[in-house]
Amino acid sequence: MASLNLFPHTSSPSCSSSSSSSSFRSGCSFLRPNSSVNLQSFRRTHTRSLSLVVKSTAGDTSVADPPPSFSGDRVSSSDSISSLKLTLLSAVSGLNRGLAANEDDLRKADAAAKELEAAGGLVDLSADLDKLQGRWRLIYSSAFSSRTLGGSRPGPPTGRLLPITLGQVFQRIDILSKDFDNIVEVQLGAPWPFPPLDATATLAHKFELIGSSKIKITFEKTTVKTAGNLSQLPPFELPRIPDSFRPPSNTGSGEFEVTYLDTDTRITRGDRGELRVFVIS
Repeated sequence: MASLNLFPHTSSPSCSSSSSSSSFRSGCSFLRPNSSVNLQSFRRTHTRSLSLVVKSTAGDTSVADPPPSFSGDRVSSSDSISSLKLTLLSAVSGLNRGLAANEDDLRKADAAAKELEAAGGLVDLSADLDKLQGRWRLIYSSAFSSRTLGGSRPGPPTGRLLPITLGQVFQRIDILSKDFDNIVEVQLGAPWPFPPLDATATLAHKFELIGSSKIKITFEKTTVKTAGNLSQLPPFELPRIPDSFRPPSNTGSGEFEVTYLDTDTRITRGDRGELRVFVIS
């Protein structure tokens, strides 16, 4: 699947809009052009704490510690982090994970991310690798503003040239087995009267920590599982293009730096400067 590269953080092979499949609509609700991440407003009733929740068409995702509790004019460090996380989530809200971002949106998201990165301090994964564990949902990628699903590398355009609709994108990380999987939900258009094809592509990698906060991932294989009306079909592995036929930019590995990390939010910067924001799923 070397022609489909969805993750500029990796050079692995990788991958407009109504669905006849209820399973795809429930899993890929970001497909709608006007989809957005709506933030639940904050209210403070006396001294009770509230939780910050990202509202989306796919459901609620808790993404922050309780909002600030004030003592006089002083605000604790954790309160400041919560406020900066809210600012970042507000900046990327409504951008369809970056696919709808313009230059001004990119600047605002980058500025908000830098403030949170500065407040969080240097990330040392060698002392706290456990925080990487889990399934993370992508809510923003600056690379998608290139209008291709390959981000800053060649990939299918997000316009009308190809009947490919991008659903939700996840990263599944297992720190014990060193598995690092990019999971992409897609819908492939079909000529009338055939229904569209819903599928999930899993781009399997192995990862290693290089330095205190940089991660290197190496591509292994791409597995596709159909959904909807064809969900009974077994998963199948896509053949890998021989190295001699792959472009120089697609070496089978990639690197990125984790610049902010807590229990529910992660910011990364790719080997081409791509900014990505994830929340725990």
